[in-house]
Amino acid sequence: QVQLVESGGGLVQPGGSLRLSCAASGSIFSIDVMGWYRQAPGKQRELVARITNGGSTNYADSVKGRFTISRTNAKNTVYLQMNSLKPEDTAVYYCNFAIFVGSRDYWGQGTQVTVSS
Repeated sequence: QVQLVESGGGLVQPGGSLRLSCAASGSIFSIDVMGWYRQAPGKQRELVARITNGGSTNYADSVKGRFTISRTNAKNTVYLQMNSLKPEDTAVYYCNFAIFVGSRDYWGQGTQVTVSS
C-alpha cells in the first residue's frame, strides 16, 4: 500500500522560509507528476506547483518567483522550497503523486503552514 508522508510545515514569520518534503512509502514506480496543493480555511484546494517526470514545472501565479518545486525520482520524493512567505500563504499543504497508467492518484495527509508575526 502506498502512502505519502509530508514533513516540514510549521509557523514562520512573514518573509521567512520553509521547505516541505513528501516521500512515498510502499511500492510505487514511474510517477508522472508530483505536485503540491494547498487549502486555506473556507477556500477550495488549489494547485501551488507541480513537476513532471521530465522536470517541467508550473506554478500558481501567486507563488511564482518565491516557491521552487523539485523532485528526486530515485527516492520518490518531492520538495517545495518556500521563500518570502506571506500571511496569505497560510494553509494546509498537500502533496500529490499522479501515475497516468491506470489513473492512479495519491495524496498526503497534509501539513500546516502558518505565516504570522
